[in-house]
Parts: sequence; structure tokens; C-alpha cells
Amino acid sequence: MIGRIILNYFYWKAGANPNVFRQKPDDERRYANIFRDDQGGEMKVVAFNGSARKNGNTAILVNHVFRELEKEGIETELMQFAGKKIRGCIACYKCFENKDQRCSVTHDVLNSCIEKMIEADGIILASPTYFANVSTELKALIDRSGMTSIANEGMFKRKVGAAVVAVRRGGSIHAFNAINHFFFIGQMIVPGSTYWNMGFGKDKGDVEKDEEGLLTMKALGENMAWLLKKIHG
Repeated sequence: MIGRIILNYFYWKAGANPNVFRQKPDDERRYANIFRDDQGGEMKVVAFNGSARKNGNTAILVNHVFRELEKEGIETELMQFAGKKIRGCIACYKCFENKDQRCSVTHDVLNSCIEKMIEADGIILASPTYFANVSTELKALIDRSGMTSIANEGMFKRKVGAAVVAVRRGGSIHAFNAINHFFFIGQMIVPGSTYWNMGFGKDKGDVEKDEEGLLTMKALGENMAWLLKKIHG
């Protein structure tokens, strides 16, 4: 009941009928798309590459996903953390006091990332595998954007989320799971693929030799595009 009241409030702020839950399903979809129309109507997916190497294997895998999204007319944007400052959560809980959809730590790139995540319809979190987990840069994004989202009534709720992982040999499943845990606790919707979303390679460009990994990225992009169109169609 409380959740329904909160959602009705946001519909009212957007100029929609607050009695939306008494409308037919088609009307519900029309009201839900008010937020999309305000942003220009075109769907967008933003990806965050947590690798310390710019345009390395992690970025290559993301770009294979992007190709399929772009074929379906979905705009894409890649943010790369290589060379950028981003630190972990300091547990100040100011986000719960301020409730302004921003992290209170403002001296790095985190808040610009949050803005892009809010604006996007789909979010890809991508990382190399470091000691069987995601990179520290991506973990900082997960921890701080995740806490800010919870403090602001679930900013990423029902957005589409997908994990992409690059790995030399082992440990990638744990990194893959770490990203998916962020999506699930944020009430996001996660598409699958023909395998877990990983590609194998050590040196830059090696993942291009992983035929199954590239097919997995292709299917992921296709399924993500399909899901976005079902949600926003």
C-alpha cells in the first residue's frame, strides 16, 4: 500500500492521473512512458567500464553488446574509469538525510555517473576479473550508487541491467555475481544470454579470439534490446 502511494505521488508530479492503478493495462503503460517522453523518447543504455585499461578487453566486449543495441535504434554511451578518480563509500549516510539523488562525496566522478544511470533505460556494468571479483573502481560505483539509490526510494527500479566480465582464466563467476547482486537489490530487470556474460583473454584484443564469448555478447545485446522494447513499447 505504501509503495502504491509513493508511485502515485510520482505520477502526480509528472502530470499523470494519480488513479493510474484503476486504469486498464494499456493506460498504465502509457502513463509509465511519460518519463520517457520528457527525455526525448529515444531509449538509451549507458555502460561503465571498471577496467584500469582504457579500450581493453572489457571495453571490447561491451562494444559487441552495443552493436546489437544500436541495430535496434537504441542509443549507447560508454563511460571508462581508466585514469579517473573514484573512491569507495565512506558510510556517512548523508544520502539518507539529503535524499537529493546524489552522493555527498563530490570530489570525484561518482555523481556524474549517477546522473547518467538515472537518465538511462538500461545500465551495463563491466569489469575485468581482479582476484575473483570486480575492480575497485566498479565496486566503488556499486557501493555508492547503490546506497544512494536505496536512500532515494530505488532510483534504478525496473531499469534493465546487464553484467559484462572479462577474465584471463578463472574467478569470473564471482565477479559476474557481484554485479548481478547490485541489479537485484536495486529491483532491476536482468536479461540472460546463451552463457554467462564473460569473455576470455589476457592481452588487449585477446577476447576477439573467444568466439563463444562474442556470441554470448551478441545474444545479450539482442535480448537486452528486446526487453527494453517490451518494457517501453
